[in-house]
Amino acid sequence: MHMRLVKTFRFEAAHSLPSFPDGHKCRRLHGHSFRFDVIVAGEVDPARGYLIDYGDIKSAVDPIVRQLDHYHLNDIEGLANPTSEMIAHWLWQRIKPVLPMLDEIIVYETCTSACHYRGQ
Repeated sequence: MHMRLVKTFRFEAAHSLPSFPDGHKCRRLHGHSFRFDVIVAGEVDPARGYLIDYGDIKSAVDPIVRQLDHYHLNDIEGLANPTSEMIAHWLWQRIKPVLPMLDEIIVYETCTSACHYRGQ
């Protein structure tokens, strides 16, 4: 039985988007209440009846969240241009090695705007 599980994480952070044109509101320093979903996928172990413990996902991702929460994202290595797309890729690069079942990252920059990333 193939399943996909979703665990949601949140962080508060400021950023500016230097690749946007002069005068664009996103080029100015501003903040968001970011949210992102970590989606894992695989076959459920019939003996256990579950794919992975949600606590194991949390343990893998919490240290990464701490690197982002209440920081200026542009100052974090690899996020000089912290668009939703770049944040999703940055998260993938750090989560996939510690959570091999990772299937997708969804970054919500606002309540109505999201970026889906499923690796290369």
